[in-house]
Amino acid sequence: MTVTWTTWAPARSEVQFGMQLSGPLPFRAHGAASAFVDGGVLRRKLYIHRVTLRKLLPGAQYVYRCGSSQGWSRRFRFTALKNGVHWSPRLAVFGDMGADNPKALPRLRRDTQQGMFDAVLHVGDFAYNMDQDNARVGDRFMRLIEPVAASLPYMTCPGNHEQRYNFSNYKARFSMPGDNEGLWYSWDLGPAHIISFSTEVYFFLHYGRHLVERQFRWLENDLQKANKNRAARPWIITMGHRPMYCSNADLDDCTRHESRVRKGLQGKLFGLEDLFHKYGVDLEFWAHEHSYERLWPIYNYQVFNGSLEKPYTNPRGPVHIITGSAGCEELLTPFVRKPRPWSAIRVKEYGYTRMHILNGTHMHIQQVSDDQDGKIVDDVWIVRPLLGRMTYH
Repeated sequence: MTVTWTTWAPARSEVQFGMQLSGPLPFRAHGAASAFVDGGVLRRKLYIHRVTLRKLLPGAQYVYRCGSSQGWSRRFRFTALKNGVHWSPRLAVFGDMGADNPKALPRLRRDTQQGMFDAVLHVGDFAYNMDQDNARVGDRFMRLIEPVAASLPYMTCPGNHEQRYNFSNYKARFSMPGDNEGLWYSWDLGPAHIISFSTEVYFFLHYGRHLVERQFRWLENDLQKANKNRAARPWIITMGHRPMYCSNADLDDCTRHESRVRKGLQGKLFGLEDLFHKYGVDLEFWAHEHSYERLWPIYNYQVFNGSLEKPYTNPRGPVHIITGSAGCEELLTPFVRKPRPWSAIRVKEYGYTRMHILNGTHMHIQQVSDDQDGKIVDDVWIVRPLLGRMTYH
């Protein structure tokens, strides 16, 4: 488990941890701090500390504090992830949460403290924006999410609101695995392989079109490896900020028939739909639209339900879910009046998504409405057999 924190002056990077709720913390781990200079006019200088705690007992609860002799944080708790593939991870999934109007956050905090989750997937757009007011909005946002992010692996991908100063605030404040520009990576969790990538490389091309190709080649290589390991980890789940499809009433990329994320640059270079379909990706999480939308299994605008009675049992195409209604200053996004043929359910309410990966064949998805005091407004099971998992027929 990697712990990240910020100080305003140079200091040592140490985490003290143990397994007792009170009393001394007998274990020590040390890391390093890197200076981060925000791109705003004040050129604020922060020190980002990272310490990795190793040799943790799988499934054990730990208490920790971070800091140095110059000052310590309060104590936090986390549960080390279980080992191997034979367990059932529970995740909270959402995007587009700001420092102002973070409607889903109080419920997320309560649910986290009650032990409902093993990890969080935050699918882009943080604080609105982390660079604003010389990065002070970023400071405020990190304090807001601390009760969640200090208790669980808080896994992220970049959104469009992170792009200032070459995504520098995002890359400094979130410690994701891998060494790929800080923008894409993958990790294993129980029976699932989860891939986080950047849709933003398709839009902010002044950072270099080569990033689009580099990420695409990395994705293809990672998917090849994941498929070779599919007997152990059958599920492949992706998360990227801007969706390929949506039925929202705006002019975003996903409202275009040939969306850039779906078809690639110039409608033909490095598009992701064919790639994800080729390698049998099971579930694709998106955000960006401030609403919730679940699609029927889909490929190239065609619905590929498993059957009329059970569309998500042995689906013949990937399942897309857009979950961008955690709450921000831009409020909710309306839908077009008539749902698209591939749209299964649309919810214009604040909330977040719960995902329970029960085993290698069954996955449970629920959408929690904060507007309706925690009511479950969508509930679906995705069921795929183990045999022939890579391809869609």
